[in-house]
Amino acid sequence: MQSQNILRVVLWMTGTLLSFSVMAVSIRLLAGTLSVFEILTVRSFGALLILFSLLALNPGLRPAARTKRIPMHFFRSAIHFAGQYSWATALTLLPFATVFALEFTLPVWVLILAVAVLGEKLTSGRIVVIVLGFIGCLVILRPGLIAFQPASILVLLCSFFYAVFNVATKQMTATETTFGIVFWMNLLQFPLAAAGSDPLFVTRLEPWQFAPIAGVGVAGLSAHYCMARAFRYGDASLVIPLDFLRVPLIALVGWLFFGESVDALVFVGAGIILAGILWNLRLEARDAKMVALPEDEGTPERS
Repeated sequence: MQSQNILRVVLWMTGTLLSFSVMAVSIRLLAGTLSVFEILTVRSFGALLILFSLLALNPGLRPAARTKRIPMHFFRSAIHFAGQYSWATALTLLPFATVFALEFTLPVWVLILAVAVLGEKLTSGRIVVIVLGFIGCLVILRPGLIAFQPASILVLLCSFFYAVFNVATKQMTATETTFGIVFWMNLLQFPLAAAGSDPLFVTRLEPWQFAPIAGVGVAGLSAHYCMARAFRYGDASLVIPLDFLRVPLIALVGWLFFGESVDALVFVGAGIILAGILWNLRLEARDAKMVALPEDEGTPERS
C-alpha cells in the first residue's frame, strides 16, 4: 500500500475515533436532562438538517435519494434504531471503555449471520473469531467474579442489532446509493425517536447543552462517513487495528471527564477479540491471494 494511502487511512480513522468519542461524551452530558429517545431525536434531526442542506446545495444528489425499497429501508432503520437505543442507554450506565470493548463483538455476530443468512462458508479463521470473541466477552464481563452488570447485555444486543444492520446494508448496496441509504435511515428513524419523546423536551435544555446537541448530530454522521472513507483507502487489516484505538482513547476520555477508573481486563478482553478478528483477516487475505494465482503456479485445489 502506498504511504500516501496509509496516511489517508490514519487521518480518516482519527476522524472516526474523535467522532465516536464526541458522540459518547455528548450523550452522557445530555442524559441528565433528556431521555434516550429524545437524544436520538436530536441525532436524527441534526443529521437530516445536514442531508437536506446537501440536497439543496447539490441538486445532482437528488436521484441518489430515490428508492423503490422502502420496506427494506424501514427494516434496516428499525434495526439500527434498536442498536442505537441500546448503545446510548449503555453509555449512561457503564464505563465508556467497557461499552466500546464489548462493541468489538460486532464482527463475531456479522460472521454468524453471514453464514446463516448469506450462506457464506464457515472457515477455520471464522471459527477462531467466534471462539475468541466469546472468550474476550467472558474476560470483560467476568461472570461470577464480579457483580454482573445487566447493562452489559445492552451492549451485546447493540452489537447483534448492528450486525443485522450491516448484513442488510450489504444486501442493499447492490441497488441503493450510499447517500440514499444514509438519507432514508435518518428520515425513517426520526419519527421512531420522536414517538417516544416529549414534544416540549427542548424547553428543558440549558444554553450549555446546545454544544453536546451539536456533537450528537454532527458526530453521528461524521463517524460513519470517516470510517467509510478509511475503508476506501485501506484494507480491513489496517483499518480494524486503528479502530481498536477507540478503547484506550475512550478510557482516557472517561477518566479525564467523568473520573472513570481504568479496568485492565477490559483491555485484555478487547485484545483477545481483536486477535481473533486479525487472525481471520490474515487467513482470508492469504486465501484470496491463493485463489487469484494462475493455475500454472501450482495453486492448490480448494473445495
